[in-house]
Amino acid sequence: MLLVISIVFAVLGAIVSGILKRKFNHYSEVPLSRGQTGAEVAAAMLRYNQIYDVKITQIDGQLTDHYNPQDKTVNLSYDVYYGRSVAAAAVAAHECGHAVQHATAYSFLQMRSNMVPIVNIAASLQQYLFMAALVGMSMFNSDIMMIVALVAFGVTTLFSLVTLPVEFDASNRALVWLEGSNFAVGAEHDGAKDALKWAAMTYVTAALGALVQFIYLLLSFLGSRD
Repeated sequence: MLLVISIVFAVLGAIVSGILKRKFNHYSEVPLSRGQTGAEVAAAMLRYNQIYDVKITQIDGQLTDHYNPQDKTVNLSYDVYYGRSVAAAAVAAHECGHAVQHATAYSFLQMRSNMVPIVNIAASLQQYLFMAALVGMSMFNSDIMMIVALVAFGVTTLFSLVTLPVEFDASNRALVWLEGSNFAVGAEHDGAKDALKWAAMTYVTAALGALVQFIYLLLSFLGSRD
């Protein structure tokens, strides 16, 4: 059953990711009226927030954009770094939203960053649990295995849930700044909002899938003890 749940949400996640890519491709064709590149938008937002110790870099891939709090870098994909579109502005501003969170010690970002080491361990355990399930070994026959599974899935679920306010807040900061600075207003702002909404939906889908898996394991464990 756990594998079925995983497959269902994997398919749902793929659908949402597909919609996000279509949205990104669409808004990549909508030029930004002010004509700045994503890198220039990012630099302007960082300056506005008086952040001068964050570097903006260009990285490979599509939709690989991210902020790294370890080395304080806003990493933008080629299409975003050089793009002069609504999509490029939205993504660049969103990643700078994370930089602003870091600079202002946003609590959920700090919590997520602190969780990364233990989440990596928990995710590795989940892989072994799934492999065991694939070869027909039941984790439900052992209380110890069930407890290990609950801890592993509990940690990754908590991480997924903590990620939600981090991502929504970064998008909100981006949209407020884009409109207030006149980088994206009217239809351009609506397009940026639509693109970031679907980006956020990928995190919502992941969090929902993790939560359903954890609840299923918890109920199975409680039921086995009746």
